[in-house]
Amino acid sequence: MDAAQIDQVRRFNRTVTERVGALQDHYLARGRPIGEARLLWETGEQGQDVRRLRERLGLDSGYLSRLLRSLETDGLVTVEPHPGDRRVRQVRLTEAGRAERAVLDGRSDELAGSLLAPLNTAQRARLVTAMAEVDRLLTAVTVTLDAVDPNHPEARHCLRSYSGELAERLETGFDPERSLLPDVGELRMPRGLFLIARLHGEPIGCAGLKLLPDSVAEIKRMWVATHARGLGLGRRFLAELEVYAREHGRGVLRLDTNRMLTAAISLYHATGFEEVPAFNDELYADHWFEKRISSESSG
Repeated sequence: MDAAQIDQVRRFNRTVTERVGALQDHYLARGRPIGEARLLWETGEQGQDVRRLRERLGLDSGYLSRLLRSLETDGLVTVEPHPGDRRVRQVRLTEAGRAERAVLDGRSDELAGSLLAPLNTAQRARLVTAMAEVDRLLTAVTVTLDAVDPNHPEARHCLRSYSGELAERLETGFDPERSLLPDVGELRMPRGLFLIARLHGEPIGCAGLKLLPDSVAEIKRMWVATHARGLGLGRRFLAELEVYAREHGRGVLRLDTNRMLTAAISLYHATGFEEVPAFNDELYADHWFEKRISSESSG
């Protein structure tokens, strides 16, 4: 990053916050700040628990509590223990809250229209396309990668999702019992690594690394949820695993994949992996890849 890039980001932030009215205490002329309005949107018709709201919006717990108290005082939401788990507080819209949310939706549509109205057709298309790209990139930087135990509930969730998708996509189906799944201990530090990608606190991807004794590290079970694809998570996983493997003295990364996973195959080619002869007897593999990652080869 250079100074010009930082300056452009700051100008963009100032323009957006000014133009959408985020600087005003009476957002959309409704007598409340944008934070309270956003809580009404995020709570939705089905309600939401407080922890999810905090993770979704990235709010400090104290500030979130103050916003919720203000909405409760105005009769727009209720905050009560969840009937299934009294440790969890759940937010729900009241009838007045649903009516207020409908008004905010209408005024938000008007604001969006006011941004587009001064532009000609071509300019509108450019702006909407640029907004979609900015939204995608800002979402990408919101994703975190965390090392977890492969027995962690979110790790098991991702691995089940991985297996379920392969069962649908592969011509032969997919049975985990017939695949060369690594032992859980082989993906646990220091023998390996298991990463979880999270977006707003929700697991959306995983990738494992198995450190072998012969200066080789093997990537296993890399998966990204369908709705999170296009955020560059595959490249991030590969980069993180490569760094970890190199730091632990491995000079070669390898992996295998199925011919039906064409996007994955393209990713491996684009990130420096080369196809090699089969190095295992994985039932579901059609392609085998390796990448030299030693300091000598990368220099």
